[in-house]
Amino acid sequence: MKDKKIIIAAVTFVLIAGFVLAASIYRSSHAEKMGFMAKEDFSKFVPDYAPRTGDEKAKVFVVEFLDPECESCREFYPFTKDLLNKYQGKIQLVVRYAPFHDNSEIAIRIVEAARKQNKYWETLENLFQYQPEWGDHHNPRPDLIWTRLGEVQGLDIEKLKQDMNDPQITKNLDQDITDGRELQVRYTPSFFINGKPLEDFGAEQLKNAIEAALAEK
Repeated sequence: MKDKKIIIAAVTFVLIAGFVLAASIYRSSHAEKMGFMAKEDFSKFVPDYAPRTGDEKAKVFVVEFLDPECESCREFYPFTKDLLNKYQGKIQLVVRYAPFHDNSEIAIRIVEAARKQNKYWETLENLFQYQPEWGDHHNPRPDLIWTRLGEVQGLDIEKLKQDMNDPQITKNLDQDITDGRELQVRYTPSFFINGKPLEDFGAEQLKNAIEAALAEK
């Protein structure tokens, strides 16, 4: 009986180890494939219409699929800003959208309309700051967004409301959704560094991936 238990335990260990190894190999091969795709189809990752910040001549592109209503995106945003400051002149952040929540599209339309007034980043930070109010998943109140947008200095709210309905915003968002599906974006924030996805999500992992990409240059 004891020998049988030992055999079962050994088999279980081998199966688990095999699964972990297979998962690791899959993540690595998937990352390499995405990197290859980035070279072949740069616009798949960095389309002309996507919001960007950072050095225009940067050789390392950090593409982030985010959702303004995503709590993790809100928590991660300050760290992303710190990375832009730390690697100033070396990287560029490119924002894509993955609207996984009920009010995501409204929030995306708002920041995109604000971009027409050169108020994109201020508006995005405003939405993140007050997200616990308007984006509470148990009691969402997207109407509260409008009570806070007045804090964005120089933002014309009435013009923003009109620009939200721009068909080009719809077209761009649809393209982000299509590309996100093709790139297997299943959660936010999802990062691609020069086309390679993070094999494991985390702040330290993102920093290490950026440093590795910079070292390759």
